[in-house]
Amino acid sequence: MCWARSGLNPDFARTPAAMRYIVQVLLLIVAELAYGADYVREKKWADEITPGIVVGDPVYLEEKNGHKFLTIYTEAPNAKAGLVIVHGTGVHPDWGLISTLRSALADHGYTTLSVQMPVLAQEARGEDYRSTFGEAGERLKVAAEFLQAKGYKKIAIVSHSMGSRMTHYHLISSHPDAKVSAWVAIGFGGADDFRQMKLPVLDLYGENDHEEVLNNAKKRSASINNRKGSQQIMAPKADHFFNGYQAELVRYVRDFLDKSL
Repeated sequence: MCWARSGLNPDFARTPAAMRYIVQVLLLIVAELAYGADYVREKKWADEITPGIVVGDPVYLEEKNGHKFLTIYTEAPNAKAGLVIVHGTGVHPDWGLISTLRSALADHGYTTLSVQMPVLAQEARGEDYRSTFGEAGERLKVAAEFLQAKGYKKIAIVSHSMGSRMTHYHLISSHPDAKVSAWVAIGFGGADDFRQMKLPVLDLYGENDHEEVLNNAKKRSASINNRKGSQQIMAPKADHFFNGYQAELVRYVRDFLDKSL
């Protein structure tokens, strides 16, 4: 790398920090090349789950590159708002707690659109998903525009795990053009916080959540501590997937949305 042409101080090139910087950039480039979104795996998910959808309707939306991705649209009569529901690593829009949220919140007066996010090969690690954040953001934008076209003036995002990290990237990179009124971030890992958010945020996690979620809880709390409408909730006894506590999960999310939208 030519440090002079890069605009960086040449003395920096000889420091340990410079070497770490170079390694991080190279790792991101390798991840981008090694792990593009696995559309074959996506189709496999879609083929498996769409015949069994009982609540809601499968709807395919389209990215700029022409790729069509699955969403599940569940319309609530006289809905208060439209919700984009975002799953975590390597699963699908009718998986586990996502299925519970998309159907239960529709029962409570919110139209939901559960979105298939980009997935990678099964052997990919969590950090490899950083290479998909740009495409994930595009899907969230397309999903919000779909709900807007349906007449919803208020739109919120409810996301889980890696889906929360994807949503964070999207809102940071596109806000205020994201046209989102509130965000529920469930099981939000990583080192990021909510300082750059201009909208109400619910940071919801379990008492027995993943270590990376628990380790950064204080940092996330401090970033929204004095922000009107935002709050952090630790759900007693719940794990990362709210196993055995999904009724409580729905109640936390619904209560926040009822106040925010």
